Amino acid sequence: MMDSMFKGNQKFLGLLFSGVLLISSSCSDDDPVPMELGKNIVEFAQSDNRFSSLVAAVQRAGLTDALSVDEELTVIAPTDQAFTDAGITDVDGIAVDDLKTILMYHVVPSEIPSSAVSSGKVISLEGAPFYISKDPDNKAWVNGHAEVIETDLEASNGIIHVINQVIMKPTMSIAEIANGYTQETNPEFTQLVGALIRVNLVDAVNGGVEDDLTVFAPTDAAFQQLYDDLDVDGFEDIPLETLENVLMYHVVPARAFSQDLRDEAELPTLLSNYTLTVDLAELSIEEAGLNTELLNIHATNGVIHVIDKVMLP
Repeated sequence: MMDSMFKGNQKFLGLLFSGVLLISSSCSDDDPVPMELGKNIVEFAQSDNRFSSLVAAVQRAGLTDALSVDEELTVIAPTDQAFTDAGITDVDGIAVDDLKTILMYHVVPSEIPSSAVSSGKVISLEGAPFYISKDPDNKAWVNGHAEVIETDLEASNGIIHVINQVIMKPTMSIAEIANGYTQETNPEFTQLVGALIRVNLVDAVNGGVEDDLTVFAPTDAAFQQLYDDLDVDGFEDIPLETLENVLMYHVVPARAFSQDLRDEAELPTLLSNYTLTVDLAELSIEEAGLNTELLNIHATNGVIHVIDKVMLP
């Protein structure tokens, strides 16, 4: 049943995630050669004082030669401030293998100018994909958190696009992330996880990169308000089929970061023939408010946005 719902809803996705993300700045053969074109990617980064942390990380990870070879590469390069914001103030404190994984996730083994980039999945040199989105103001983002702040810096062996955050590949599924929140000192999503277990939908939100889902996740307080409205003690008192339909109504069969959302767009859901309407002015989905501090929680199989109300189909 899940497979048929996924296939049936694919035709809607082009309406949500269309368009080229980044502004073209490619040069023709007749254009003058940029001053920095003679420098490879590592040399270019060394000449720009915004990338001292990146250069130090590349050297410690033993990737200097890999990023200096005469091949076409694309690097999405975090600034020094991006490393600081990620809590990385000394790359020597990170294990070499971990640092190498982080850096390779920022490299694409082909040259991709901004004019050739569109929304969706990009496979990194590390092997895991990262995801490009464009917000309503035409700004480009990576994995819903890192904004592309400069594009098409040309080196002799590729192109650098500058981002304002270090990106990390996700390591847990939506189900694993939600379950992790239930184990915190101040637990959250206990009702959502319990409800998913009751209707046997955990596996539906527990996958890998081949799955693309968006879950609008109601808080425990949102579920408590639902129980009060229905005059029940908990999700156990809600009829099984009704509970299953409600939960499926909160899942979109696409990896929709907040920047991908468009005002008045209708999002397909796993509940056949039911859609969710976006209201960007109110920062809401249907009548559920989006928690702006808990958007774009990135998982292996999709993304979580936290909402303050359980939506009823």
